[in-house]
Amino acid sequence: MKRCALKLYRGYANKKELVVFGHIVKKYPSGDRKYTRSGFRYARTIIELFSVKTIPFLKVTLRVGNLVAETTAEEDGYFRFQVSFAESMPSGWHTYEVTIDDEIEGRKYQTSSTEEFFLPYKTSYGLISDIDDTFLVSHSRRSFKKLFVLLSKNVQARKPFDDVVNHYKLLSFASRTHPQKESNIFFYVSSSEWNLYDMIVRFAELNGLPKAVLKLKKIKSGLDDFVMTGGGSHLHKLRKIHNIINFYPELQFILLGDDSQKDPEIYEEVCRTFHSNIRAVYIRQTRTRSQPMTTALMKIIQESGIDTCYFAHSNKAIMHSLEHGIVFQAPADLPPEILPENLS
Repeated sequence: MKRCALKLYRGYANKKELVVFGHIVKKYPSGDRKYTRSGFRYARTIIELFSVKTIPFLKVTLRVGNLVAETTAEEDGYFRFQVSFAESMPSGWHTYEVTIDDEIEGRKYQTSSTEEFFLPYKTSYGLISDIDDTFLVSHSRRSFKKLFVLLSKNVQARKPFDDVVNHYKLLSFASRTHPQKESNIFFYVSSSEWNLYDMIVRFAELNGLPKAVLKLKKIKSGLDDFVMTGGGSHLHKLRKIHNIINFYPELQFILLGDDSQKDPEIYEEVCRTFHSNIRAVYIRQTRTRSQPMTTALMKIIQESGIDTCYFAHSNKAIMHSLEHGIVFQAPADLPPEILPENLS
């Protein structure tokens, strides 16, 4: 029997369909401790993540409650289920299972794994956020510095922007009727590759960011690709955001990004296409050079009737969310310094 591993990712559902996805790989670096190593040992972990070898064309089976579905992995080992889903389940997080029991060219593959998917609450918002330089300090415009930080700083050494965690916690209470903790669905959509999935999840957990569904870029399987991590076209982000909003036509969305790359242009296009589905757009200011174009794009969005906030510090975004009724009240477990009367 040949060795293989299933790398599953958090999925999402509405009242009619379920979407879950993952990769089949020969071996996946395991254990949370690898993300807290230091020095060369941590750099080696990152290099290992970008050296995973995928296995193509194996049949995979999905099970959730009474639902059973099958599909076949693509050439890069990626598989995705978007299947009819009529299970009666409460809103929130639920578990799904994927198994492999297949044979190709006389080689037998067998394994199974579980992950979670989220079913939103009826009155909740959808939150779509970029990652690099939106909540995670990454220096994404400076390729070599970004690589240096990625290789040299483990998840404990990497830092979020000041007050960004408080803002995201606040937005987890945003509701069109009544606040309920963790009722909103968060998507972290990034040009980082699937190789970095566990690192991003671990960073979010360590820093108290809301639990999210991640939508990342095509997996890479070599050091030549690693040098270009996070680069290239960002059109995949636009496609993924379109897919998310089309999947939840009943939700309103809040978009969060930064001006270091293409978020302002992408979000302006999203607002034109899905005007009635967008509640607000938040853009972090990271580059003086980007200010004129970003300001112009935010003005276009604002004039269409969508709330916008272009900010250098997250306390401005927090105040905006409270003053514009995106969050009716600050949750009791947030620190008092983020309340409007204590912000400056």
